[in-house]
Amino acid sequence: MKKLLNLSAALFILIFVAHSVSVAQLYSSADLDKKYDMVLKNPGVQIEATEAINMLYNYRFEEADKEFRWLKYRYPTHPMPHFLMGLAEWWKIVPNTDNEAYDDTFLAQMDSTIELAEKMYDKGESKIEPAFFLAAAYAFKGRLYSERESWTKAAFAGKRSLKYFEVCKGNGDLTPELLFGDGLYNYYAEWVPKEYPILKPVLALFPKGNKKLGEKQLEKVGNNAFYTRVEARYFLLQIYSMENEYGKAYEMAKYMWQTFPNNPYFERYFCRTAFVTGRSDEASTAARNILDKIANGMPGYEGVSGRNAAYVLAYYNMQYNKNYEVAKEYYQKAIDFSVKTKSTSAGYYVSSLLGLGKIAEIKKDYDEALRYYKLADDKAERKSSQHTEAKKSIENLKKLRRDQRRKR
Repeated sequence: MKKLLNLSAALFILIFVAHSVSVAQLYSSADLDKKYDMVLKNPGVQIEATEAINMLYNYRFEEADKEFRWLKYRYPTHPMPHFLMGLAEWWKIVPNTDNEAYDDTFLAQMDSTIELAEKMYDKGESKIEPAFFLAAAYAFKGRLYSERESWTKAAFAGKRSLKYFEVCKGNGDLTPELLFGDGLYNYYAEWVPKEYPILKPVLALFPKGNKKLGEKQLEKVGNNAFYTRVEARYFLLQIYSMENEYGKAYEMAKYMWQTFPNNPYFERYFCRTAFVTGRSDEASTAARNILDKIANGMPGYEGVSGRNAAYVLAYYNMQYNKNYEVAKEYYQKAIDFSVKTKSTSAGYYVSSLLGLGKIAEIKKDYDEALRYYKLADDKAERKSSQHTEAKKSIENLKKLRRDQRRKR
């Protein structure tokens, strides 16, 4: 399942090349056609929309929506308000991409963006601004379709996105904003064929990528851009983890969580990277915060973050505090969150089963331990380290029981 989800993301990145690169240009029109009367040249619109976007990333959706609707009222024929409202729906999906509750609203907003942008494109003197909105809206639609494994729809949306992105290319200086699409393409065009050799024939039709260059380009965007900064850092968190650059991932995640303290995705990454880099106090605090926010029903905080947080606390209580009863409770919470989010083949679920098996073994409840180990063996991906550990634990436990019987 994990491989399938990664493949979904990889295919989409290949298809669209320039995910939401238009966000970079929503309010920066200096490089565009001077003759075209653009709403977004207005500094007041920039300030108000930027504040609303920050609310969006901090999961203050109702407040952000009021600003977006004001923009819609003021500019009813412009695609920008609908695109921003669609972006808000996308970030409601981000914490758990299996959640389809926001799909229809998201797609409706992107379709409205496309409809208005097409009218601007057909009637306007300049094609640049509407082309940006069209490229972005189709790119986001393609990304959702890839998550839903609707490959034909994803391919169509990606093709349309590329068409309009080509219209935008060459119009403006190569600012950090415009590097966003290039950085993503350079990284994933090299990464995908190594991870998924089956796609090599497809990639032969595309220019070659360069992972190191792509990462550097995204870092430049993340450090210097204004409008694409958050989106670039969103991808950099994943890239740093894939490249085992956990120190960089931790620093990035911490900064993003401090900037947007109620963003569940960034807080989850902060908890995870603090855990991986051995910062137990920070990881524990973040894990407790996540579980508290889930209990309080805060937007975006749900089972995917919960299974991560519960596992962290279970691990520390077992390995460091030797508080096996508390550890057992948190392992069970991680399992419950995994079942709720239908992710019983994920690492946290299997690792929690192994943890419960070890606790039962410590308590000399060997039947219970064997039950947990067998469940872990059944659910773990074949040839994974968890599968190997489950097999080894089962064999060791059987050997221990045989030795006990001989002594009797």
